[in-house]
Amino acid sequence: MGEQARWTRARLGRCGPPLDLLTAHFRRHVYAPHAHDEYTVGVCVGGLEIIDYRGGHISTGPGTIVVLEPGEMHTGGPGSPTDGYAYRALYAEPALLADSTLGGLPHFREPLVDDPALAAALRTAHTELSACPDPLQAESVLPWLLAALAHRHSTARPAPDRVPGAHLIARTVRDRLADELTDPPSLALLATDLGLSRYQLLRAFRTTMGIPPYAWLAQHRVTKARALLESGLRPAEVASLVGFADQAHLTRWFRRVLGVTPAAYRNSVQDSPRPGGRDSAV
Repeated sequence: MGEQARWTRARLGRCGPPLDLLTAHFRRHVYAPHAHDEYTVGVCVGGLEIIDYRGGHISTGPGTIVVLEPGEMHTGGPGSPTDGYAYRALYAEPALLADSTLGGLPHFREPLVDDPALAAALRTAHTELSACPDPLQAESVLPWLLAALAHRHSTARPAPDRVPGAHLIARTVRDRLADELTDPPSLALLATDLGLSRYQLLRAFRTTMGIPPYAWLAQHRVTKARALLESGLRPAEVASLVGFADQAHLTRWFRRVLGVTPAAYRNSVQDSPRPGGRDSAV
């Protein structure tokens, strides 16, 4: 493992604010003392890192979450001279965590968080968004995970879970996403139109539909893609027509939903006997 670091900038919705993602693999690198304006939320994925923070030393290992609050001076480096360390981090504006809580910014008494399920979800979201920083996916997933982090592990009081009229809210959001398939509106804009916070909108949608808005839209796009593939269009053409970033993006979701690639699906339906054709049963 060498000295590698890659920054990716995702946007929280169309024309929304940026959120930076860092993928780091270091063997010897030691950070100079510094602070961030955002919450730093990291997941250790390999090795051991020692972080100086609030006058003490934090030792991270694979699967641990580290939360560093805005303005807090810290540094970090390898926990051993041979093994190095690797982690995924995101840098979230304070308002993003406060959106789902009451009484000001969330405070984390302990910077180390032991929550394997949340760590795995953060790592998966980070990996997917670093590869394809889709604005709606970022806005559907990251605020939700950060809300879970604040609710479970900070001193802040969670905002009420119940959202009156959740079914109507979810249907309204669903219809807007379907109508603007290739360039969906931001959830923040939709929430403002409905007089809600983004967290309330996400809560209402997930409670009603069982999945986040982006996952619903991706599945809706796959349904549209099937019809276009059946008409004879190639996967590369179909991807842009239904709003996926490229053919690889279409392929990932097509396989998740249907278990086969778009090309395999197209070939199978093109080769199948058509009803009423010469190969149909008599």
